[in-house]
Amino acid sequence: MASRLRLALAAAAVLVTAGGIAAVANPAQAAGSLTATLSYDSDWGSGYQAKYTIANGTAATVSTWKVEFDLPSGATLGSYWDTLASQSGTHVTATNRTYNGDLAPGASTTFGFLVSGSGKPANCKINGASCAGVVDTQAPTAPTNLAVTGTTSSSVSLSWGASTDNVGVAGYDIYRAGTLAASVTGTSGTVSGLSASTAYTFTVKARDAAGNTSAASNQVSATTQAGGGGGGGGGGTTLAVAPYVDMGAWPTPTLTDMATGGNLKNFTLAFVNSAGCKASWFNAYDPRAAWAKDQIDAIRARGGDVKISFGGASGIELAQACSTPAAVEAEYQAVVDAYSLKYIDLDIEGAAVADPTTIARRSQALALLQAARPNVKISLTLPVLPEGLTSDGVNVVRSARDAGVNLDLVNVMAMDYQRSSGDYGNFAVQAAQSTFTQLKGLYPSKTDAQVWRMLGVTPMLGKNDDGGTYDQNDARQLVSFAQTNHLGMLSFWEATRDRNACNGALYMCTNVPQTPYEFSKIFAGYTG
Repeated sequence: MASRLRLALAAAAVLVTAGGIAAVANPAQAAGSLTATLSYDSDWGSGYQAKYTIANGTAATVSTWKVEFDLPSGATLGSYWDTLASQSGTHVTATNRTYNGDLAPGASTTFGFLVSGSGKPANCKINGASCAGVVDTQAPTAPTNLAVTGTTSSSVSLSWGASTDNVGVAGYDIYRAGTLAASVTGTSGTVSGLSASTAYTFTVKARDAAGNTSAASNQVSATTQAGGGGGGGGGGTTLAVAPYVDMGAWPTPTLTDMATGGNLKNFTLAFVNSAGCKASWFNAYDPRAAWAKDQIDAIRARGGDVKISFGGASGIELAQACSTPAAVEAEYQAVVDAYSLKYIDLDIEGAAVADPTTIARRSQALALLQAARPNVKISLTLPVLPEGLTSDGVNVVRSARDAGVNLDLVNVMAMDYQRSSGDYGNFAVQAAQSTFTQLKGLYPSKTDAQVWRMLGVTPMLGKNDDGGTYDQNDARQLVSFAQTNHLGMLSFWEATRDRNACNGALYMCTNVPQTPYEFSKIFAGYTG
């Protein structure tokens, strides 16, 4: 969304986000050596995302580290984080940052990187010695006392007793009927994407960084609840209230804290864009590795859900980066599957909203996605004026309709109207009414109630980029209007700004007098 991502500061924030994790204790490594263990987060054939885990098994603190490895011809180092890296010919050198160079005995840290090309690292050295150190072959003990702690219509939450290992447990894998369903680092987790009123069985195994896996825990059974609405501040078939969260903000937002502080259940997570023709969280994380899924699982365990938004004002959306609808659909589907999504959002603005080629490509990709994943609900988020969608925006909706996409929502960005004067509360309501009329023309067979349910409204809290102001009374006005007409969704840009309740840069502050989460609590009153 224009103004909603920090544009020039985005890249810097991402680097801090990726790099702000200090060394952690209790690593899984062989005693008596400094080791660097390579693992792969994802591999798409023409490239991959990987990381090295550096573990200090010596009795002395390590103050600096340097990892070196060779890439085969045709493989090139791309983005990297939590390190300073360079490539000379085929040789890559990665050194510590200021915040993760010191490793006490028994501590570990990681750095990650992307590679273009299929060739894998070889000849690894750490501080001049072999990366392998002493090989650890001892598996952790099996987790104990696995128990079901909660169920919803689509998820089961579990907890268990911790395993032990000679050098430390790296994580736990949850298996559903013998198939890997989720991986976590703690002693609890949630398996999502399940069917309502269905019985499932689960076990858990522990693993260490060397890849040793424990025996399975005891088996437990659980039956999901009967299906119901997805409300969240509301009910019904969609997410009635789902404010945007800029997941690239620093520190990375904690969704459960926002849910508690704002009386919210659901969120729209922004933004997935592209790294080449590959889905990427703001060019830092590969969604295939399910970055932040633990946060999503925690929201689902509370009875809420999320939609992930593709696009936004910054970055290149996948339909612009990929050359065919099939390639775009494959990336959408990869994100849907990685997070077991029921909802996705396409935030289309800037040049993307006016480009016929990519509009058609996106529409065809969404139709392919819906054919492959028919239960996924799709929303289009588009710029709007008080008079309604621009002609470009209408063309985006028409293109999706004509491609056979069953749209759940058309969500209008009720903000930044570039008007010299006027009431932004009235503008938002007028924009909703005008867009309703446009949708009636596009979908003449739908009833008024059905068209209202297709409509979402997303204002920008507080000061807008054009100098206009959307205040708390404007929010109450929109909630009342939505209750009267039973809109499909209310949202806003953006939850961390509401949490911060500050004066300052627009990407982080609303710049109006408010208490933390004041707008969230107002919007949470909408019940669908």
